[in-house]
Amino acid sequence: MAEARPSKIRKMTPYKLFYWPGKPGRGEFVRLAFEYTGTLYVEMNDRSKVVSTITNAQNTGGAPPAFAPPGLELPSGRVICQTPSILNYLAPTLGLAGWDKEDGAKLDEDEKEEIRACVNQVVLTALDLNNEVHHTRHPIARSLDYEDQKSAAAERSKDFRATRLPKYFQYFQDVLSTNPANKDNSDGPFCVSKHTTTADLTVSHMVDGLMFAFPKRMTALRDSGKYPLVFKLQERVNSGDRIKAYHASERRLPLSNGIFRHYPELDGDE
Repeated sequence: MAEARPSKIRKMTPYKLFYWPGKPGRGEFVRLAFEYTGTLYVEMNDRSKVVSTITNAQNTGGAPPAFAPPGLELPSGRVICQTPSILNYLAPTLGLAGWDKEDGAKLDEDEKEEIRACVNQVVLTALDLNNEVHHTRHPIARSLDYEDQKSAAAERSKDFRATRLPKYFQYFQDVLSTNPANKDNSDGPFCVSKHTTTADLTVSHMVDGLMFAFPKRMTALRDSGKYPLVFKLQERVNSGDRIKAYHASERRLPLSNGIFRHYPELDGDE
């Protein structure tokens, strides 16, 4: 039996996502939550206003000012920031926290909070990997261009390919293989519970981005047969009708404009 997708959520005032124009970046993890659930949102990507808006406490509806994008303006007018914080807020609102209406009726609030914490744990780990991807081309300083630190980037990327990627992928494989809900469940795999969560969407996007940035290394990892559930998760998420439509739309920004950039000299199958 196919997993029931969250019903489309309609709000009089849409969510407003503040992020850099033309870049998927960390904002993409938030977009995927909206796109998967069919939730209305608006891109606020005027470069001259993104930072000045969300870093000014007078514009954040009583919330603390942001350090940097992404920022999300809620229907209430409050602006929240930091990718994992945004996803943790959206998860129960969008039906991506690890339970549906039927399951939720059987859980008390403590149980729900524990499940949310488990989901957030996987999300945070995947976003740690996201940061490490960025550091492969900026190993010395973010303020320096890649061309100014190419030798260090080559060394960082070599270690990233050889040690960091397998470590993260083994962790995600362990998460999926030890989830009791995946046993004899043809609809999976799922990171937590038997439902798609923000953890599934985040890990899936990491695989997408890494396949683009490090195609040789990722092909070798896939072909090794050590992480079958990780790649199966990616296939499951990307096969959903809404995600397929999103990937085929103009709303989907090129991966090359964000965190995941392909430099052939930083890739290798080892």
